[in-house]
Amino acid sequence: MLSGRAERGLTLIELAIGLAIFGVLMALALPNFTVFLRNTEIKNAAETTLSGINLARVEAVRRNASVRFQLVSDLTSACALSASSLNWVVSLDSAAGKCDIAPSDTTAPRTIQSKSVLEGTRNVVVSATGGSTIVFNALGRVSTAGITQIDLSNPAGGACEHVVSDGPMRCLRVLVSAGGQVKLCDPQVPLSTPPVDPRECQ
Repeated sequence: MLSGRAERGLTLIELAIGLAIFGVLMALALPNFTVFLRNTEIKNAAETTLSGINLARVEAVRRNASVRFQLVSDLTSACALSASSLNWVVSLDSAAGKCDIAPSDTTAPRTIQSKSVLEGTRNVVVSATGGSTIVFNALGRVSTAGITQIDLSNPAGGACEHVVSDGPMRCLRVLVSAGGQVKLCDPQVPLSTPPVDPRECQ
């Protein structure tokens, strides 16, 4: 038995209106989504750097030996130590000129682990204070003056919000104390005495 009401689909005008509305919504959402992606890159880079430093400290205690975390220009045989690169190598000896050596307990620089900037964080910019290396001793303390702070930003997405009031980037910082404690913090969080927020950079 046939229904008295005929089945109908979308007309061309209804489809065009729907696509126009979808286009407007996408145009409004895209800038926020791009900022979200840029901030996610900063967060991922900061967490990866933090894990590399913590790995060096743990390995120093486990091996009862000095272990170093080094920021390097790249992961090739021509690499150099660099305070402005996101590539890093954790090893027992200096990795300069030997960043392409596979992890080994016997072959210099006796690499434990390395990480490339090409692994999802290529837009992040690093600025390390105190050099390009942290050396931990067998007690997990910093044995040689080196990196005390690493700032991570993403200029491709704009200015850091703690530098410019309307900056879209949530830049992060990694702090390393002389005692070997490593902390990821947010420079945007106001400092207080005594500290009340674990995200404070102090």
